[in-house]
Amino acid sequence: NLIDPVELGKHALEDLDANFVKKAKPGDLVVADSNFGCGSSREVAAVALKGAGVSGVVAKSFARIFYRNCINTGLPIFESVEAVDAIEDGDTITVDASSGVIRNERTGKEYKATQLPPFMQELITMGGLLRYVEKRLAEKLSA
Repeated sequence: NLIDPVELGKHALEDLDANFVKKAKPGDLVVADSNFGCGSSREVAAVALKGAGVSGVVAKSFARIFYRNCINTGLPIFESVEAVDAIEDGDTITVDASSGVIRNERTGKEYKATQLPPFMQELITMGGLLRYVEKRLAEKLSA
């Protein structure tokens, strides 16, 4: 039973690719197909990705529980079928989180991700639900 994000990160996606952690660099984005995160009902899956240095996930769709766990832990997620279909392994992509624009730097093409509501964007920006609540509570106590 691990809770340390760095230790969890050492095991990120190891069932799919035993070398994932060795290949991943801090700030990398994971690009995935449909229903990404299916079967992971606990927040540790999102925490492990963050612990491995992953800065976000672009997928065609996300499993419902994993989707919410990403928001709760502050892991940015972006849904775009078109982007996933156009991105090839090794492509450099950039994402403007506020606008939801995904840019493939190899091709120069841009794709629009499904936009998260502003409140969910704020949760992610603040580092997740726990950090959000801590900040709001501190604000109330200092007022």
